[in-house]
Amino acid sequence: MVFTNFEQLITKVKAYPAMKRMAVAAAADEHTLEAVMAARKEGIADPVLVGDRKVILAILGKLGETVADENIYDEPEIEKAAVLAVMLVREGKADFLMKGKLDTAVILKAVVNKEHGLGMGRVMSHFTMFEIPNYHKLLLPVDGGMVTYPTLEQKKAIIENTVETLISMGYDCPKVGVLACVEKVNAKMPETVDANELKEMNLRGEIANCIVEGPISYDCAVSKEIADFKDYNSKVAGDADVLVAPNIHAANIMGKMLTCTCKARMAGFVVGAKCPIVLTSRGSSAEEKYLSIVISAAAVQ
Repeated sequence: MVFTNFEQLITKVKAYPAMKRMAVAAAADEHTLEAVMAARKEGIADPVLVGDRKVILAILGKLGETVADENIYDEPEIEKAAVLAVMLVREGKADFLMKGKLDTAVILKAVVNKEHGLGMGRVMSHFTMFEIPNYHKLLLPVDGGMVTYPTLEQKKAIIENTVETLISMGYDCPKVGVLACVEKVNAKMPETVDANELKEMNLRGEIANCIVEGPISYDCAVSKEIADFKDYNSKVAGDADVLVAPNIHAANIMGKMLTCTCKARMAGFVVGAKCPIVLTSRGSSAEEKYLSIVISAAAVQ
């Protein structure tokens, strides 16, 4: 199974027997609450709000929404709100975590706390899905938000995180392209060497449940016609699900290019912790936050 658009994922999550619950840290933010209430209305996820109760209630009133008192935890201090939201997930009172109006560093500090956090001792990476007008299915460029200059082992972990999450959503065997500017291994271009080694790891069974190809250029990964013209033969060519960028800059630029220039819709969250963590930026639209809630709910086990 693969998903061609976000509506298919929305339909999948709506069919769950019960809504997932999300703990929202520092929830006193209009865009965040707008997305959260839309998710509840659509039967996607039920909110547990942590933050300044007075401000939260004022925003909910403005939006014409209500949340039961027992699902609003009054904690005006930002850092304490992050810790409390993490604790709610640990205690099983929420299935996943969402960032409200606070810095990413603050919520991640609570997440990675060795005694009370949600870390599992593994690489955490950013899982992003894009619905692109001129591509036939959802595309995932990684990692544009967490790992800055990944080593070979970190790239392996990023692939494993992404593939495991896709499998949990219902994918069968994701196709992964490890990107470079050329399709041949060049010792002077370490990105191509890493890409080839990741492909070999996949062939040896060290990276499972997917097909890894690399080095592969972006155009070959998304266009079978171009791949054929270049005599690049691969099951991934023109049909990639996942694109592994050489560093955070390449992945981040690719993502912003897709949204700003190609009018793609985007959703994302952090994987590699005990639950999905929605870490949209402060500039993210309510729709992006809503779609991020959708795919997080789809990934919860």
